[in-house]
Amino acid sequence: MRTAVLLAATLALVPAAHAQGTVWRCAEADGRPHYTNIKKDTEGKTCVVVTKEVSVVSGLAPGATPAATRAPGTQAATATPPNFPRVDRDTQRARDDNRRKILEDELATEEKSLVDAKAKLTEQESVRHGDERNYQRVLDRLKPYQEAVERHERNVSAIRRELAAIR
Repeated sequence: MRTAVLLAATLALVPAAHAQGTVWRCAEADGRPHYTNIKKDTEGKTCVVVTKEVSVVSGLAPGATPAATRAPGTQAATATPPNFPRVDRDTQRARDDNRRKILEDELATEEKSLVDAKAKLTEQESVRHGDERNYQRVLDRLKPYQEAVERHERNVSAIRRELAAIR
């Protein structure tokens, strides 16, 4: 119960918290670790310094600035090295066209594979072997064919999403 209340209080303060100071890890009487940044809580206990400074701002990494609190007109610090390779517009357009062509070829191949897989499944569904009196055996025999159809359907769907994203 105490832990739940402590956790709830901590979570309530996290979004607006900006604490700086030393954090200690102390051993409780039952052996569990207890973390605190209050010096008075460490008195009479065996404690180890975990960190000298902590910054917590609603889940951001230490030192990060949320976009809403940045000064207007400032950008996030993304230092691009001066020798970073650049691609001109025509080269990038050619790469995008090449990617589109490759995806269209893959889509055509995958759609053909889907048609073939559906035909094989239909063929297998119409066949009934003598040792398949138990319907579970039929289902077990058909399962790989059904999985192949599902796999090709997922692939076709994924390739279509990729193509839609680059158009």
